[in-house]
Amino acid sequence: MKAMLLAAGRGERLRPLTDRVPKALVEAGGKPLIEWQLERLAASGCREAVINVSHLGERIVERVGDGARFGLRVVYSREAEPLETAGGIAQALALLGEAPFLLVNADVYCEVDFRHLLALELGARLAHLVLVPNPPHRVAGDFSLAGRLVGNGGPPRYTYAGVSVMAPKLVSTVRAGEKAPLGPLLHRAADAGLLSGGLYRGVWQDVGTTERLAELEARLASRT
Repeated sequence: MKAMLLAAGRGERLRPLTDRVPKALVEAGGKPLIEWQLERLAASGCREAVINVSHLGERIVERVGDGARFGLRVVYSREAEPLETAGGIAQALALLGEAPFLLVNADVYCEVDFRHLLALELGARLAHLVLVPNPPHRVAGDFSLAGRLVGNGGPPRYTYAGVSVMAPKLVSTVRAGEKAPLGPLLHRAADAGLLSGGLYRGVWQDVGTTERLAELEARLASRT
């Protein structure tokens, strides 16, 4: 199974840091966020990855290169301007192919084991989401979870971790080059009973603000 890392965003809430560094190259624990993900993908058996890039994207290309030093073959989906999540996926489908793929937000730190996700069979479902307990900045959560069925009900509700296995069909209504968010497509699929999921209670950190980046730095520093 191929992987796609979402790395095209501008990181507005991390400015001014992201005025000069793309969000995916922001460092935590002495390493860019995207490198943590690439290393874990390779260790889990993934061999091919697509990275979408836009804002300061050539900095990511220069840093990661062809992925060989991570044990991966990396190719890039370039966006003249960020196309949002679903738009970025639709733009990259020519590189991803027709099979389900592992989708990972490059701007989160997550220690979930990708191995079981890479082996997951979606069947008729459109996606399988990794959910996490709601962090303080997202107390309402995103989805309900009943067994393995992801829905829009609840409580309890959980937060989408930015990690999933996705069928290309999920973004079939989005044209290549079109801006489109992923959230509405996921909620529509949940209403149709076409999303599965699992709850991950391990280490996960959204790094969307300078405060949350500092939290992650402190967390990683406490291990050394």
